Amino acid sequence: MTTMKFLDLDLPEELYDIVADLVSKLKNRKFEDSISEANATIELSKRIILNCEWKTAEDLMKILKTLGNYFYEVQPSHNVLFNIIRRVLKLIRDEYASHVMGDHKESEQESLYRLALSHGPANDYSRFTESFQMGLLECIDELSSELETSVGNISQQSLQHIHNKEYIMTMGRSSLVEAFIKRAAKKRNFTVIVAESAPFHAGHDLAASLIKDKIKTILISDSNVFSMMSRVNKVILGTHTVLANGGLKALSGSHNMALAAKHFSVPVIVCATILKLSPIFQTLPDQYGFNEFVSPELVLPFEGELAAVVDVCTPVYDYVPPELVELFIFNIGGNSPSYVYRLLSELYHPEDYKFGS
Repeated sequence: MTTMKFLDLDLPEELYDIVADLVSKLKNRKFEDSISEANATIELSKRIILNCEWKTAEDLMKILKTLGNYFYEVQPSHNVLFNIIRRVLKLIRDEYASHVMGDHKESEQESLYRLALSHGPANDYSRFTESFQMGLLECIDELSSELETSVGNISQQSLQHIHNKEYIMTMGRSSLVEAFIKRAAKKRNFTVIVAESAPFHAGHDLAASLIKDKIKTILISDSNVFSMMSRVNKVILGTHTVLANGGLKALSGSHNMALAAKHFSVPVIVCATILKLSPIFQTLPDQYGFNEFVSPELVLPFEGELAAVVDVCTPVYDYVPPELVELFIFNIGGNSPSYVYRLLSELYHPEDYKFGS
């Protein structure tokens, strides 16, 4: 097998091409949704497990962490990719621990002692274990199955939150929110108010899709969100990332809608797959890797007189603080923002939270 030196790793040439293709798709926003991005990351992880040279769980985790650090340097805002790598690292730790503890019997008192001090056989990943690879691949297949059913699991909960004669407000076009609304529309009669989400106008596409399914839909400009909010029963939003404090990294304009909802005491419900839950915080307005900026031509055409004398920023995302969110609807059920910390401890290992220098 031909190998290439990459980031101090001896990667098979096939894997190098997959990494380069993944980076290209991330930079050019070629993934249709977060699930397709997650599936691509899972496939890369499986190829690494099968084709890279490693002998112990420690070697394998080093390879994945090195690639995670590389992805963070070239494309730091794609948190779904990092979350999948974190999930795989946690699976490695758990699967390794189950193999090691199968060979090393200890008392309950010893187990609690090792847990408190964070060392012991289950934290030493340098031992070789039989059938570890096969067990790990089975766990990753289970993760893939979880992703396949996530949209259906979220949309199944729609009838618990959407009722007859309600007015639902949303913005942009989230595939999860769209599936959630369409599932409820099969048994409920309600009206959807869609903000157009300028300058990208993804709300136009969502409105057209809902109307095609004969769902009562009103398309409004972003400036009309506040004036229409008094008629609304619930706001349902999608999000790019659920942050560690329960806040959101969501489409630009989401903060404005959430503030209007709070003014009128309208609950804000967020639909998200559990893979969007990330152990990062938003600490600064210009925090590295938090936002993305696109061409401002849609806001201010280059041909205009002002283009030469004005700097225009077009951020893709907003930060929405957790106090503006009423409920998260994950594929594993509904949770309040205050419960996010518990989910993080179940999904990821603390040593895998950070990527990059």
